[in-house]
Amino acid sequence: MADENSRRTEKLESNLAHLEHQVEQLNAVVIEQGKLLDRLKKEVQRQSRAMETLELERIQSNNQKPPHYQ
Repeated sequence: MADENSRRTEKLESNLAHLEHQVEQLNAVVIEQGKLLDRLKKEVQRQSRAMETLELERIQSNNQKPPHYQ
């Protein structure tokens, strides 16, 4: 009986160690994905600002002042 309990305890400890390792690996992946997501958000914001600037420049170049305003 004690031998059976010892074996079961060892198996539980082994499974727990394996699960703890998996949680650590998953946590590392989640952290990296969070960093990537932040970088991508910043890049999208930068691209959006650039597109807005280009669009404003395009509108201004197509919307010329009448001759009497120049």
